[in-house]
Amino acid sequence: MSVYRRLLGLLWPYRRRVALAVLLGVATIVANTGLLATAAYLLSEAALVRLLFGLTGAVYLVRLFGLSRAFLRYGERLISHGVTFRLLARVRTWTYQQIEPLAPGGLVGKRSGDLLARIVKDVDELEHLFQHVIGPVAVAFLTVGCAVGALLIFGTAPALVALAFLLVAGIGLPLLSGLLERGRGGRRLAARSELDAQLVDGVQGMADLLALGRGADLALSAGELGDRLGSEQRRASVVTGLHLGLSELVANLALVAVVLAAIPLVGSSRMGGVYLAALGLLVMGSFEAVQPLGRAFQFLGRTGAAGERLFELANVRPAVADPTEPVPVPAMPLLEFDHVGFAYAPGEPRALDGVTFALEPGSRLAIVGPSGAGKSTIVALAARFWDPTEGEVRLGGRDLRHCAQEDVRSHLAVVTQDAHLFNNTVRANLMVGRPGATEAELATALERARLAELIESLPQGLDTWVGEHGQRLSGGERQRLAIARALLRDAPLLIVDEVTANLDPIVEGEVLVAIRELMDGRTTLLITHRLVQLDDVDEVLVLDHGRVVERGTAAGLAMANGLYRRLLDAQNQYLTLA
Repeated sequence: MSVYRRLLGLLWPYRRRVALAVLLGVATIVANTGLLATAAYLLSEAALVRLLFGLTGAVYLVRLFGLSRAFLRYGERLISHGVTFRLLARVRTWTYQQIEPLAPGGLVGKRSGDLLARIVKDVDELEHLFQHVIGPVAVAFLTVGCAVGALLIFGTAPALVALAFLLVAGIGLPLLSGLLERGRGGRRLAARSELDAQLVDGVQGMADLLALGRGADLALSAGELGDRLGSEQRRASVVTGLHLGLSELVANLALVAVVLAAIPLVGSSRMGGVYLAALGLLVMGSFEAVQPLGRAFQFLGRTGAAGERLFELANVRPAVADPTEPVPVPAMPLLEFDHVGFAYAPGEPRALDGVTFALEPGSRLAIVGPSGAGKSTIVALAARFWDPTEGEVRLGGRDLRHCAQEDVRSHLAVVTQDAHLFNNTVRANLMVGRPGATEAELATALERARLAELIESLPQGLDTWVGEHGQRLSGGERQRLAIARALLRDAPLLIVDEVTANLDPIVEGEVLVAIRELMDGRTTLLITHRLVQLDDVDEVLVLDHGRVVERGTAAGLAMANGLYRRLLDAQNQYLTLA
């Protein structure tokens, strides 16, 4: 029930609109039912050849009900859909606000397809929360009260008979539907989420699957998941059809039963016979309010399951959290690692163990080592994507745990080997670094990143789309675009993480020239496993299995018989063979 309380909490800000939509829904059904009952009464009176002036009131009521129901229905749809769309917009924003603090540490192990299904389709499921669950229940409750109250005017017996049939249709049949659907809503969402996740993974890796001749395997697997989802959906359709059929049966039985219960009242002259048809149709019309309750129970399970999946993300504890009263970071900060130890999860081997260094303002520090040595972990801790499990990471003498994440990152410009390019224009990707940058600033950044000639050659210049993940650009061009973005950011502390990985020597040289332009005048932390152009850094740290095993200048380390020398020899041997 806590899930539904939280869902109602999301709907609470729109309670006045909800109440108005419910009242309009009740008024619409009253108008429909009133039209049926009044028309039946009018025909019955006319059949008895009474004086026509006595029917004037009934004629006007028929006109009133006939005209008003259209306007009432329009108003109810307008308000209820407005509430639904506002709710969805709020939940989407809320969901993003819950996910953002989790990135990247709290999202480790999450599948991108599953996250997409939660953010898009699970949120869309919540459109049923008011429109098909809360609204229909409230409308049914009030409408049944109105119908029974109207029948009590004519007699207790018809009212009690009608109430019994309305309870069967409004509670008994929905409970039956809910019993048949128990757990099915969650299983459908799980099957759909798994299908979405597999399709996203497959599309992203389509080229590799086709190259390996495994494209048919993905189609087969997706087909099996689609069949499973289809089976669940067919079962839901069967339950829906069963409920609708039984509801129609109960409504017709109620009409007959109420008329039979009212006949003795006519016989004893306690009620005029002219009202018999009106009572039957009044009951028949009131079933319009209770028939949607079967689907309400079905949607209740689906919205509950969708809510659980969304709240599951919200319940994940972020890897880092801002302090209640964060301290500011100085404008030209000193970055320090003081005996830092870190493991990504309890019981896992340490990624870093006792790492200590200081990066003075204006200086350059390179951290090198084999793959898996812990180099990228240092970047994650410096950007406060994680907090150290031991020791301290300080910026300007302040422990990062005492600083706001946004404040820390505002002092950093980070360029990584897998810098993300959005499926947008060159201009839009650049302006991520500085929203509102002028044309002159964009041109300067492109020139310094050695991209000006490329942009001029593109068909639409800065307004050329780069494709998903920048697929329309080469690897070197993507890296230089990321460097231009960092130039626009113009932060005092620059972190460069393996930007030349997977590049050929010629492209690597071009990128390194752009990096040197980026490093000019900035405090720089250079992470690399390629031991090239390190002569102009102030200090080199050699990392192995999370520990600093050597430190010194590049020239000094090259003369020593340590890990740095072995890495340098292995690299030179590789380049000679290449």
